[in-house]
Amino acid sequence: MPDDRHRSSLPEGSKAHRIFLLLQEDIARGTLAPGAALPGELRLAEDYGVSRVTIRRALEALEAQGVVERRAGSGTVVRARPGDGVRLAGDLATLMPQLVEMGQTTEARLIDFSYTRAAAPVARALGLEAEGRVQRAVRVRLIEGTPFSHLTTHVPADIAANYSEADLATTPLLRLMERGGVRIGRAEQEVSATLAAPQVAEALEVEVGAPLISLTRLVRDEAGRGVEHLSALYRPDRFRLRMELDRVGAGEARHWAPAAMTQGAAE
Repeated sequence: MPDDRHRSSLPEGSKAHRIFLLLQEDIARGTLAPGAALPGELRLAEDYGVSRVTIRRALEALEAQGVVERRAGSGTVVRARPGDGVRLAGDLATLMPQLVEMGQTTEARLIDFSYTRAAAPVARALGLEAEGRVQRAVRVRLIEGTPFSHLTTHVPADIAANYSEADLATTPLLRLMERGGVRIGRAEQEVSATLAAPQVAEALEVEVGAPLISLTRLVRDEAGRGVEHLSALYRPDRFRLRMELDRVGAGEARHWAPAAMTQGAAE
């Protein structure tokens, strides 16, 4: 069941929740480093255009989460926590090999492993018959003991038969599929943003409603068959996506293009 602690420390009121998220993001990005003192309640109220009561609620929520410490006489100070300063990064142009490497250098915790009928969107994406059977796995990845990603994968049952629950708990999924004879061809990915649902919040140790990076990936083999559907959720304070861009073209047609694309076009 979801942990009630992820609900109880949320500030009451939409304004307080918004300030809570903004301050939390500043701290996660390092704008407010461990040991740094936050401005006083009056200054924060003026900066954000809200009441001191709203600021106080947001600060109380941050304190309950262990992000800050409120000290008599010295105000509110950012706390250092295990894993602070560790953030994984992925380049969108080369994300697939980076995710494989990430699977080998981080710790995985397998939460669920089962065979089930695919939901309609997953079945369509993988090209399965309606409610075709898939192996569904839910894993959380950790870096230095701190969770940073929540991964839900669906693999057609005939492909998943080549690996076990124990295999998946210790080896990246793409490696397992390749060992089973799958020849990976290409992948399609979409990146968006979402909010943490209760069970995901509990697994990632964030507040319910906290912002998350959402990545959906469909992997195909060389014949074009869908072999993996991934729904990945990342903590933005522990993971970020980046892309290098080159300025290409001439005149009014000059524009930004991903560096990998310009390199590929030149070969």
